[in-house]
Amino acid sequence: MLESACYCGNFYGTPTAPIARWTSEGRDVFLEIEVQGGAQVERKRPDTVSIFILPPSLEELEHRLRGRGTEAEETVRKRLATARKELTAAEKYDYVVVNDSVDRAAEQICGILNAEKCRSFRNKRKIERMLEDD
Repeated sequence: MLESACYCGNFYGTPTAPIARWTSEGRDVFLEIEVQGGAQVERKRPDTVSIFILPPSLEELEHRLRGRGTEAEETVRKRLATARKELTAAEKYDYVVVNDSVDRAAEQICGILNAEKCRSFRNKRKIERMLEDD
């Protein structure tokens, strides 16, 4: 497993093989995982770009969780308590995006992706090939 974690009493994980295959094909891979799994991925894949998605506020997060109507009160309380703890990890991430608007958050994430693709170390082979052609 690339990562695995127990989050609010449920177990989650991401298998390594498909991620390795997709990245070797040059595809961008997004993982929607919690902080514990994110730390595991960063240790195993140092080329990872991490983005912490923040709610606009903890009050709004609570409103969203309750608005779903899919979780028991105890689960909502666990998720809110976990979210408070996870907020302390945000500063360890490469980027932070506030999800106050889906469109704006998506635009910011696309901007991060585009900027990361332009980083010099990610273009080393292209640069080397150009120098060889000289």
